[in-house]
Amino acid sequence: MKTKAKVIHLLLFFLITNIGNAQEEFKLWEDEKKPFYKENDLKEFEKEAWGTTAVGNITEPTLTIYKAEGQNTGKAVVIIPGGGYELVAMYHEGYELAALLSKNGITAAVLKYRIPNLKSSNEPHLVPLTDGRKALKMMHEKAEAYGINTNEIGVIGFSAGGHLATVLGLWKSENENEHPDFTGLIYGVTNLTEGNKGWLESNLYHRKLTEVEIVQNTLLDLVNEETPQAFLVHAIDDDSCNLEETTLYAQKLREHQVLYETHIFPRGGHGFGVGKPTDGTDQWVALFVNWLKNSQF
Repeated sequence: MKTKAKVIHLLLFFLITNIGNAQEEFKLWEDEKKPFYKENDLKEFEKEAWGTTAVGNITEPTLTIYKAEGQNTGKAVVIIPGGGYELVAMYHEGYELAALLSKNGITAAVLKYRIPNLKSSNEPHLVPLTDGRKALKMMHEKAEAYGINTNEIGVIGFSAGGHLATVLGLWKSENENEHPDFTGLIYGVTNLTEGNKGWLESNLYHRKLTEVEIVQNTLLDLVNEETPQAFLVHAIDDDSCNLEETTLYAQKLREHQVLYETHIFPRGGHGFGVGKPTDGTDQWVALFVNWLKNSQF
C-alpha cells in the first residue's frame, strides 16, 4: 500500500508539473551566499510519510512558481508545506495546491525550504524564516513578469509550514517586501504550548529556548492591528495539532479587529492537504479561492 501511495503521488506530480509547462523553478540563493549555511555531506532524499511522499535533508531551497491561468486576479501565494521541520510534504501540501490555485487565476509558488539541521547550519532556527522571507522578496521582484499586484502577495502554510507562515506574518522584517499581505493557516501551529515548546527546541532550534525566544515564540501575544488578514482551516479530530491553534488565533485576530475567515471540519484529522471528498475537507480550497478573490489587502 505504501508503494502504491508513492506511485500515485508521483503520477499526480508528473501530471501537475507537465500540463502546459506553466511553472518555473528558481533557486532561492542562486546568485547569493545562502545565509546561516555551512558545508555538509547531507544528501536530499524522498520517503513515504503520512500517506504521501515527503522530502528530507533539503539544503538547496527552491521556489517553483505556477503562472496564473485564465483571468489573472493579480494575487499571489507562497505555499509552505508542513513536515514538522524534519521533512517537507512537497506534493499534497505543495504542488497539488499550486496547480489548483493556478487554474483559478492565482499565481502560486511552492517553497522548498531548508530543513533546520545542525549539520548544515549553526543557527538552524533562522534557516526556514530566512528562506520564507527570501521567497516573498522574490515574488515581489518577479511581480511584473507574472502580473502580480505587489500589495497582494501572501503565504499559506500547513502544520509546521503554518507555524512558519504565522511567524512571517508576525515577526516584522526591515524589508517590507519580506512581509506577507495575508496568511493562510491550514492546521497551523500558532500557540506556544508546553508540547509545542518541546517540539521547537527539538526540531527547529536544536537547543533550549532562551527567555527572549520564549517571548518571541509566544505568537498569540504578538497579534495586533497590523497583523495580516487570515484564512484558517482545521479539523476537530486533529490529534497532532490541537483545534485551539486555530480558534485561539482567530480570537486574537477578532480582539484586534483584523479580518479573518475560519472553516472547521468535524472530520479530517491532520495532514489532509488539499482535502478529501470522503470527509468534506476538499471544500476548503474553493473557499480559499473565493476568499482571495473577494478580499482587499
